[in-house]
Amino acid sequence: MNDLSAAEMEEKIAELAASIDPSDTQAMDAARDRQVTLAKVPGSLGKLEDISVKLAGITGKVKDIDVTKQCIAIFSADNGVVKSGVASAPQSVTQSQTINFTRRITGMSSQARYFGIDVLVTDMGVAGEIPEALYTDKMVIDGKIPVQIVNRSLGKGTEDLSAGPAMTREQAMKAILTGFEAADAMKEAGVTLCGIGEMGIGNTTTSSCLLKALTGLPAEDLVGRGGGLNDEGLAAKVKIVGERGAAATDLDPIDKLALVGGFDICAMAGCFLGAAKNHIPAVIDGFISIAAACMAREFNPAVTDYMFASHKSKEIGYIAAIERLGLEPMFDLGMRLGEGSGCPIAFKIIEAAEASMSLMKTLAEGAIDAEYLEEIKRGHYLD
Repeated sequence: MNDLSAAEMEEKIAELAASIDPSDTQAMDAARDRQVTLAKVPGSLGKLEDISVKLAGITGKVKDIDVTKQCIAIFSADNGVVKSGVASAPQSVTQSQTINFTRRITGMSSQARYFGIDVLVTDMGVAGEIPEALYTDKMVIDGKIPVQIVNRSLGKGTEDLSAGPAMTREQAMKAILTGFEAADAMKEAGVTLCGIGEMGIGNTTTSSCLLKALTGLPAEDLVGRGGGLNDEGLAAKVKIVGERGAAATDLDPIDKLALVGGFDICAMAGCFLGAAKNHIPAVIDGFISIAAACMAREFNPAVTDYMFASHKSKEIGYIAAIERLGLEPMFDLGMRLGEGSGCPIAFKIIEAAEASMSLMKTLAEGAIDAEYLEEIKRGHYLD
């Protein structure tokens, strides 16, 4: 990737994004048909049924889909816009938490440790120093995701987007391709269900800027307090998002990312696209993750066929993002941590959907008299 020219990188991104297959509609129809025959009232498992149908569209299989080999891809990077007072936490937190992911002691990685979920941590541009002993150049070692930090740093954080472009177009493309690389690595490691998260102080500002550029909504409808911003910082954040997001409106997706994005969001967008290319279901975490998902959609709308939204984020801009994707969150637990912390919970819900689809018996197999269901199946009494 480092040897590619700018023109070659652009061509490769377009080629990879275009290679995403649409959902397998025949498999989805077959999954719906099976749901009707299972030993339950049609529709009684609610969203679990919808999830099982979507899994069929992703994999081309109706049942016996393996979703147990799981990984959360985390992309860490700092954002120069914190110089403008838009973040409540110090930049050093990015470095500390990136290291702590490898120790499995953060909100997300502790869940991952409990459930036996892999975590692929990639340094896209952390400003602080990462101990050399924690670094690796490989995303897969002996067929497994390493418990280290993959070094793909593009610099010590981005530039301050309030004063100019956050990064060059070339840096944005390198980051996007790193996301594709991570998706390929998960495929190589046998991952069958992935989540995509981040770590980067200041990235609610970059996310809001990108959503402003995509939706044209007022900044006030897209900007929240992040990790706990005070009134002065919030006012500065609203102003920056309004002005800089608007400046990115008419740009192509790569230039949008270069002007007001972050190294983390670029890589996340690439990872969503790469997961879809590899037919791996991908779980969206919270606000930053869904902003990256929206950017991935700009490269190929079919990518949303492979996405599951985990939790409803507390960030105000989440509503505009989820509506743009046409998805629904699985649950609302008042979460706003980030890191991919919603992904392990969503993984278990997806497992439950697959378990019911694959292991539940049909009415005939269960020797159940289904005559009473005929009127329900014709559409009566289903609210």
